[in-house]
Amino acid sequence: MRRRQVQQFMHTRTNARAPSCAFGRACALVSLALAALTATFILSSVHSVAQTALTPLQREIEKQRTRLSSAETEDRRDAVMRLSAMRRPDASRAVAPALNDLAPIVRATAAHAVLSMPADEAAALLIPLLADRKEFVRRETAYALGETHSHKGVDALTTTLARDKEAGVRGAAAVALGQIGDERAVPGLADTLGRRIASTGIIRRITRGQTAENEFVRLAAAVSLGQIGSRAGVPALVATLTDERAGDDVRREAARALGLIGDPAAVPALRSVLTARDPFLSRIAFEVLRKLEPTSATRPS
Repeated sequence: MRRRQVQQFMHTRTNARAPSCAFGRACALVSLALAALTATFILSSVHSVAQTALTPLQREIEKQRTRLSSAETEDRRDAVMRLSAMRRPDASRAVAPALNDLAPIVRATAAHAVLSMPADEAAALLIPLLADRKEFVRRETAYALGETHSHKGVDALTTTLARDKEAGVRGAAAVALGQIGDERAVPGLADTLGRRIASTGIIRRITRGQTAENEFVRLAAAVSLGQIGSRAGVPALVATLTDERAGDDVRREAARALGLIGDPAAVPALRSVLTARDPFLSRIAFEVLRKLEPTSATRPS
């Protein structure tokens, strides 16, 4: 009898506790939901405050930074161009991820868009792109490095000048080295003026496997030697000036470069081309001689 009473008591107590547990769980769920809503509200408020704190220009930078993740190549390229047009370091830093974009056109555009950063910072980002698999990305990167005027790019550009397989890229590297103006580039540029490179096809058989460096590359090297202004470049420039097999444009730029350097050692070579068949070369040589040795300059006929 007593045992039955105990069982009835326990059954009654369990039934009474069940609604209490269910109520407790419901309260817990409501509390969690309220906590989640509160957190969402707080985060939304913080984001709203942060957005309010941004200037209109900063909001535009963030907007274009978001577009860099677009699935459309043209959208990403447009975002890079808009950031570039702001001409601000923070906008250029926002562009940095685009240097690794899957689309070559975006990478090439980004190479010029980072130029509003401090020179060395931009150069550090650009140097790896000189090894890009696409020729025009490497070419645009070389030109962009020249615009930084950062001496950090000299070694990488000198290597590109010596080793890249594409003449357009080598020429861009030569131009960039002249813009930077570091004397460390002189040996590489001087070598380029007289370098012979491997030829292909029927030309290979005619030239025994080698031919002169591309004329644009040689011309760019001559101009850059003049911009740098080191006397170490004079022997290579003199050799080019007096080489009648060299293109007229290359010889003219060699004469101009010698004038910029101003080394009297170039005087005999300059005199020798006063009667050259190219009247423009003769004129340039005369003008340079007037500066270097006015008494011996003879006006070409």
